[in-house]
Amino acid sequence: MDPRVGRDVSVGCVTGVGGLFSGAMLGVFVGKIVTEVTRCPVTEGIPACNWQVYAGWGGLVGLVTLPALVLWRLRRGRGDT
Repeated sequence: MDPRVGRDVSVGCVTGVGGLFSGAMLGVFVGKIVTEVTRCPVTEGIPACNWQVYAGWGGLVGLVTLPALVLWRLRRGRGDT
């Protein structure tokens, strides 16, 4: 087995966790903007209306895109395509 496979799996897992949380935070930010634009009533202490939906979709997008981008750049740097 190629030793780079283990490195790629490790890098993908670590960046997947980072992408999940950063995407969720960006999703809640988008939800907060949508809440302000639509003037949705917000409960005190909660950042936005339906924040969990925005956090979930943002987390899924981040979970997929950040590892894909990092692995693409790693392969591009070593000459693989």
